[in-house]
Amino acid sequence: MLDAMSMDQLRTFIAAAEEGSFSAAGRKLRRAQSVVSHTLANLEEQVGFALFERTGRYPQLTEAGRALLADARAAAHSMDVFKAKARTLAEGLEPELAVSVDVMFPIARLTEAVQAFHAAFPTTPLRLYVEALGAVVQPVLDGRCRIGIVGSLPEVPEQFASDYLLSTPVVTVVAPGHPLAVLGGLISRAVASQYVQLVLTDRSPLTEGRNFGVLSPQTWRLADLGAKHAFLRAGLGWGHMPLHMVEEDFARGSLVPVTLEAMTMTGHAFSMHAIHLKDAPPGPAGRWFVNRLKQQ
Repeated sequence: MLDAMSMDQLRTFIAAAEEGSFSAAGRKLRRAQSVVSHTLANLEEQVGFALFERTGRYPQLTEAGRALLADARAAAHSMDVFKAKARTLAEGLEPELAVSVDVMFPIARLTEAVQAFHAAFPTTPLRLYVEALGAVVQPVLDGRCRIGIVGSLPEVPEQFASDYLLSTPVVTVVAPGHPLAVLGGLISRAVASQYVQLVLTDRSPLTEGRNFGVLSPQTWRLADLGAKHAFLRAGLGWGHMPLHMVEEDFARGSLVPVTLEAMTMTGHAFSMHAIHLKDAPPGPAGRWFVNRLKQQ
């Protein structure tokens, strides 16, 4: 009998409990009182016990009825969420949005966009993969992500469409006690190559055997930008970092900027782009998220 229970019966039960009478529930549901009474009687027959005491002027929930009310509300809410999501899917909204994000992307801008996305698309899960270099592109290539936010990889495969977002300033930094910190002025490549360079490495095979921004033959390769940041502050080498991650270090004096001769040729910023496969453009939620990332 329970398998025949309907969502309409649960909504009628909730309305009668909240309105305090069958007639008031009928008015709320735009039904005759007799229809409400008949619906609730059928529900009670299916569950096998009374949900309301009908001895007084107004029906009162039984102990069993009170025990089931919260679950009935939860079931009705779940159905409302289901219907809302079904409507948006029918309109072309993605069932979820997966995005790979370059670790160099400004975290404050990303956090603001994620918060705004959650408010605008509360029923659309957002999955983020924070990676570097080719590992940002790989999830989009293999279909795990619909969008990639790239910057540290200078070359993007031709099967991608690209949309410019912003530029992230990059600085070369060392701990204040590092030998390069005391030199000042423009530091030549020959001098910089005498010291260990901390390099962010790629988790994907896309750039295997290739180097970007590597000037020194002495390198320590790290797969995590946070680890690189900590090693730089510990004086274990020099390296390039996005400005937004080291501004507080400059203020505290835990890191200092240095100017390398080669950087005048390679540039001082990452151009961040949103990419997607040309034959698999993002839906409404994905387009909204990319546009939000562009906003100042």
